[in-house]
Amino acid sequence: MDDAETIDGETSQRVSALVQAQQAQLVRPDADQELLAAQLKQVHQEFTRLRMHYQFGIDEVETKVNILRQEFEQIHDYSPIEHVRSRLKSTESLIEKAVRTGGDMTIPAIRTRVHDIAGVRITCSFVSDVYWIADMLRRQPDLEVLTVKDYIASPKRNGYRSLHLIVQVPVFLSEHTEYVPVELQLRTIAMDFWASTEHKLSYKYRKNLPPRLREELDDAARVAADLDSRMERMRTEIRPMPDRDGDHQAGARTS
Repeated sequence: MDDAETIDGETSQRVSALVQAQQAQLVRPDADQELLAAQLKQVHQEFTRLRMHYQFGIDEVETKVNILRQEFEQIHDYSPIEHVRSRLKSTESLIEKAVRTGGDMTIPAIRTRVHDIAGVRITCSFVSDVYWIADMLRRQPDLEVLTVKDYIASPKRNGYRSLHLIVQVPVFLSEHTEYVPVELQLRTIAMDFWASTEHKLSYKYRKNLPPRLREELDDAARVAADLDSRMERMRTEIRPMPDRDGDHQAGARTS
């Protein structure tokens, strides 16, 4: 759930080719202008409806997270949730990723292969709180966990750490129920700071970081992980983890 998409040259060329092909159709002397206009309007409406459904999915997840957050802030003496952010892919980014991933450009096909159209990021103070919040959300009967990727237990090669869940939530519309997948990213403040910095640098250098910056980021990833470990040892002094049946140690909930 990056704040911006980095588009490589090949993808840009493919998108440009698609646009030029559409433009060529529009300027053909024998083209049915009314039919083409109707087709373009239909495509626009389909993408608008798609993004609307995913925005509703974000709203549903954010409501669940905010209820938990307010409960802890108003009733308990400790809240595991520090910050909550959300992101809905723009139509441009969605089309670019759909082209980059290949396959049909129909709405059902795009929904099948693009899993981060909607995203919610939850930032916590401690690693154990990341898994604690994930467990709370998992137990909600109308939220289905589709996939889990634990980059805390197994960080990416570049040092990235976070807990990713694709969850599916029902969106109740006027005439039917839409089941919308939403990407959840749960991470600590240290993980979030590192990931934000790495993303900004990668975007600036188009993912070709100078060796000195790559070394600095690698070292910063180790420092951030060490800080999380040190802070985790102090967490029980702030508030012990609840003793619930089925609880496991951090890192063991995603098997």
